[in-house]
Amino acid sequence: MMMDAGMDLLHSSGVELVQYLQLNYRDSQSWFTFISIAADLRNTFFVFFPIWFHLCEAVGVKLIWVAVIGDWLNLIFKWFLFGHRPYWWVHETKLYANSSLPTLQQFPLTCETGPGSPSGHAMGSAGVWYVMVSAFLTFGLQKKRSGFQKWSLHIVLWTVFCMIQVCVCTSRVFLAAHFPHQVFTGVLSGMVVAEVFGRINAIYNVNFKRYLQITLFLFSFALGFYLLLKVLGIDLLWSLEKAQRWCARAEWVHINTTPFAGLVRNMGALFGLGLALNSPIYAESCKGKRGQQLSFRISCIVVSLIVLHLFDSMKPPTQREFLFYFLSFCKSAAVPLAAAVLVPFCVSQLVNRQDKKEL
Repeated sequence: MMMDAGMDLLHSSGVELVQYLQLNYRDSQSWFTFISIAADLRNTFFVFFPIWFHLCEAVGVKLIWVAVIGDWLNLIFKWFLFGHRPYWWVHETKLYANSSLPTLQQFPLTCETGPGSPSGHAMGSAGVWYVMVSAFLTFGLQKKRSGFQKWSLHIVLWTVFCMIQVCVCTSRVFLAAHFPHQVFTGVLSGMVVAEVFGRINAIYNVNFKRYLQITLFLFSFALGFYLLLKVLGIDLLWSLEKAQRWCARAEWVHINTTPFAGLVRNMGALFGLGLALNSPIYAESCKGKRGQQLSFRISCIVVSLIVLHLFDSMKPPTQREFLFYFLSFCKSAAVPLAAAVLVPFCVSQLVNRQDKKEL
């Protein structure tokens, strides 16, 4: 009983913060919407990965592992914690039975269908940016610098990291998609995942068989956990009904925000990474002398970003769930394949032809 009262107090104070932000920063709606879109893990796969992979392969590989495992853990945490979201909690709670119901504005990005705790956007953003800031520090400290310069570099980069996380957390609260404590725990969880994977060097030498085994294990564990609780009478997709019931507009409830949509996307990305890194074409294109040339790497980055942008514009049909999940898996698997194998191979072939013409 005391725990319920404590959660009600935590949720109600969170609702007050949502109202405060929506009232006092209503002109910043487009900014908060942009931040929330930018913090989506999709950008890790379609933007950050191709850039970092061709600048420093190890960082690109770590980004995928941190993003995938972090989001998988986020799903498991959400299924364990049964966290509510502000936009439906205000309608479900009995706390306001004798008073006026708080009014929360909803937006197209508000009505996510999974449980709310911890925040997936905050956890993913914290993990991914933790990896990138650590990489920047590593590269920056390779040159001989004074103690003051090293200290200043740390301060600047970690300040940028904190500012980004504050913006992400504020945007998620403003949109009424999360309570403050959910984004806070999301940031902490993401940093822990990134720090752990920063110490695991085995991820850089994983063969395809191991990638396949890990992918199957993660998917089977999540699916098995869901089915087990389903048999016991606990539906882990309970939040989907609440989203459909309390979302202001039905078209704002998207299948791509469901727990299983995120699961198959992440499994596809990890599978595709394993397939790409163990491809003979990858070894030929990226591991040879050509792959060491900066101009070649820059060309691969530019072409990858263009190709993946066009690829991202193709959305799987949502009419049939199984087809949507299958195509989402294939699409995610194709991203690392395109960035790490197809694009470098094509760029390499074009450069070779150009070299032959000049001869």
